[in-house]
Amino acid sequence: MRSALLFVAFFAFSALATGALRRYALAKRVLDIPNERSSHTVATPRGGGVAIVLTFLASAMLFAVWGELPVRVAIAVVGAGSLVAIVGFVDDHRHIAARWRLLAHFTAASWAVTWLGGLPALALLGEPIALGLAGSVLAVVGLVWLLNLYNFMDGIDGIAAVEALTTCLGALVLYRLQPTAAGEPLLVVSLAAAVLGFFIWNLPPAKIFMGDAGSGFLGITLGVLAMRAAAVSPDLLWSWLILLGVFVVDATVTLIQRLRRGARAYEAHRSHAYQHAALNLGRHGPVTLLVGLINLGWLLPWALLAGTGRIAGVLAMIFAYAPLVGIALRLRGGIPTD
Repeated sequence: MRSALLFVAFFAFSALATGALRRYALAKRVLDIPNERSSHTVATPRGGGVAIVLTFLASAMLFAVWGELPVRVAIAVVGAGSLVAIVGFVDDHRHIAARWRLLAHFTAASWAVTWLGGLPALALLGEPIALGLAGSVLAVVGLVWLLNLYNFMDGIDGIAAVEALTTCLGALVLYRLQPTAAGEPLLVVSLAAAVLGFFIWNLPPAKIFMGDAGSGFLGITLGVLAMRAAAVSPDLLWSWLILLGVFVVDATVTLIQRLRRGARAYEAHRSHAYQHAALNLGRHGPVTLLVGLINLGWLLPWALLAGTGRIAGVLAMIFAYAPLVGIALRLRGGIPTD
């Protein structure tokens, strides 16, 4: 009952805040203007993801004050998420050079990993392996990649919100089966509520876009939650990575294909597999819906198998990712549109 009430409260706050941000964006002309690299055709307000940021950070601080969440976890998620969101918000209003954005991203990731005490032991074919300092470096790089790929994948109506919502839903199912600290499910509930409040404004056709502030924030926050899950059970890290599979695979395949063609990693484009799919269909809605169905119908069962120890996490991830790689290649991820 308490979780349900918190969910409703956080959802309502996020929905109201998104509406206010839309009015602000329209008044200040903070618009995403369509160009040859865009997947939309109408100038649309952006920056609605700030509602997600405000709602979730407030919830994390509230849980820490109530004693439901370790203070160091709150410091990790609030500090890292705030920095990424602030840089994204400024970039939404005026361009920030890629090198400075990347520096801020590495700073935020290092902050989170430091306060979380480094990367927990990884479960590799049933055996937990502690990587020490190398693991912390790996965690920082992984968080930076995750927050950037989330930004790359936020290119059509609703897709980033659906990815976060289904990942949170999958995580909550896992936490019902795998005992964990009380703070983790509460954080996942508040994040889901915050995203849902934004999502009702972002449903195709979107009335407002998430913006870099929201997409980058979601990427690093989901990464921090995955690290916290791994501290409870090493198997759960693989489960989180499996749940995020659509975004991880599409972004990674697209980046590799683009680098092979000599393209710049940070150059704007619309050659992701999901963008090709939306272009082929002429609509965003079916692609966003399909992503949600893949997450719940294909990836969630593999995540449950890994999280409950029925199959080694790395093997479950390989089996779960394999068809996604094939789909991304089939849809010509990383290949420019004709």
